[in-house]
Amino acid sequence: MPTQERVIRVLIIDDDEDDFFITTDYIRQIKQGNFKIEWCPIYQDALQRIEARQYDIYFVDYRLGAKTGLDLLKEAIALKCEEPIVLLTGKGNQKVDMEAMEEGAFDYLIKSELNTEKLERCIRYSLERAASVKALRANERRYRNVFEKSKDAIFITYRNLQFKDVNLATSELLGYGPEDLLQINLYDLIVGDGLRARIAGDLERDGEIIDLEIIIMDSHNESKICILSMSLQNAGNTDEHVQGIIHDITNLKKAEKIALQAEKLAAAGRLVRTLAHEVRNPLSNIQMSVEQLESMASKEDDKIFLEIINRNSKRINGLITELLNSSRPVEMTYKAVSIQNILDATLQLAFDRMTLKQIKAEVNYPDQECMINADIEKLKIAFLNILINATEAIFSDQGLISISLIAKSQFYIVEIRDNGCGIAPENLSKLFEPYFTSKRNGMGLGLASTLNILQSHQGIVDVKSQVDHGTTFIIAFPKANLVADRQ
Repeated sequence: MPTQERVIRVLIIDDDEDDFFITTDYIRQIKQGNFKIEWCPIYQDALQRIEARQYDIYFVDYRLGAKTGLDLLKEAIALKCEEPIVLLTGKGNQKVDMEAMEEGAFDYLIKSELNTEKLERCIRYSLERAASVKALRANERRYRNVFEKSKDAIFITYRNLQFKDVNLATSELLGYGPEDLLQINLYDLIVGDGLRARIAGDLERDGEIIDLEIIIMDSHNESKICILSMSLQNAGNTDEHVQGIIHDITNLKKAEKIALQAEKLAAAGRLVRTLAHEVRNPLSNIQMSVEQLESMASKEDDKIFLEIINRNSKRINGLITELLNSSRPVEMTYKAVSIQNILDATLQLAFDRMTLKQIKAEVNYPDQECMINADIEKLKIAFLNILINATEAIFSDQGLISISLIAKSQFYIVEIRDNGCGIAPENLSKLFEPYFTSKRNGMGLGLASTLNILQSHQGIVDVKSQVDHGTTFIIAFPKANLVADRQ
C-alpha cells in the first residue's frame, strides 16, 4: 500500500451526491493511506479533468445522466488515459462487467457491496497494476521508437519466417511495401538453397542465427549482401515467433572491392616500373650495339639478323611503354558533359566491328541530359574497351548489346549488357586485375586500364555475368554538381 508521504488524488465521478459521500467515507477509513478526494457530477467536466491528468485514480458511476460510465471510459481511453478507472454500479450486471473490462476498466464494483476493505484492495491493486502498465507502455514506446527509427532492417516473423511485423528500413531494403511484406516469407528472398537449409537447421538446433552473411534479392531483382542475426522467441508456445535484424553491407563490400582493386593496380604499377627500369637498361645497350654493328656489317645475312634484333628490341620497348601507361594514374581534363553524347560517340567507334559480327545495338536513355564531369576522350576509351569485350564475347547470329542510362537521386547508372558467352564465376573476381585475360593473344591490360579511367571519374563499377547468358557492366557516375561540391 502507498506510504503516508504520498498523497493519492482520487476523483469520484457520480451525479448522486449521497453516493459520493458514502464512497468518500469508506476511502477515508483506509488506515494506510493519504487521500485527496474530489467530486465531479458533470460528464464533460469529468472528461476535461481526465484529459488534464490531475488524478491518480477515478471512480466512475455507471449512470451519468444522458450518458453512461462506459461512454466516459471509452472516451478516456481514446484520450490515452493511463490512470486506473474503476466502474461503479448500483446493481450487478455481468454484461456491463465484461464490457467494462474489455474497454479498459481496472475494476468493476457494486455500490451496495462496497466497504473499506474492498476499496483498499481495489485502490492498491489498481495503482500497482497501473504502474506496471505504465512501465510496460513506456518500454513499448521506447523499443517501438528504436524499431521504427533504426537504419537497419528489424523484423518479426512467424516460426516459418513469414513476416509478421517490419520496420520502415526493412521495407526500404527489400523494396516492398509493409503490407506486401506480410505476405512474403524471408526464405523466398534469400539466394541459395544451401544457405536457406543452413538457416533452417541452425534455427531448429540453436534457436538463433548470429552474424550470418547472406545474399538477398529485392523486389527489383537486385542482389544485396547482408548480415543476418535472428533468434527464436517463446519456443513451443502459442505465440512462438522469430525476431531478427538485417544489416546491409552491400556498399561496404563494394568499397572493399574498389579498395582491393586499387591496391592491386598500385602493386602492379610498382612491379611494372621496377621491371621497366631493369629491362630498359640492358635493352638500351642491345639497341646501341645493334646500331654499331649495322654500320660495320658487310654481309647481307648479317644485316637481316641485325634488323630482326632491332625490330624486336623496339617491340619490347613499345610493350614496356604500354605497360607503364596502363599502370600510371590517368591524367584527366574534366568538364561537364552529357553521358548520352559520350555513349553515342563510343557506339560510332564500335559500329564497324559490331556490323561485321551482325550484332544489334539497343539504346535506352532518359529524356533529360545526364551531365557528369568527365574527360571525354578517356571515358570513350573506357566504354569502347567494354563494348569490344562484349562484341568478342558474342558468337551467335542474334547478338545484342543494350546500353541503358538510368537517373538516380545522386548518380547516373550506365548499364552495358550483352547476350554473349558470359564469364565463369571463378574469373569474375579477377576481371580487372592487370595481366589477367582469357583471350589467347590478350595482355590483360584493357579492363585494368578501363577501371583506372572509371575510378578517376569517381565511377563505381560492378559486373554481373552468367555463363551462356551474357554479361552486364554497371557503372555509377556522380552527377556533375555533386562532384563539383566535393571538389
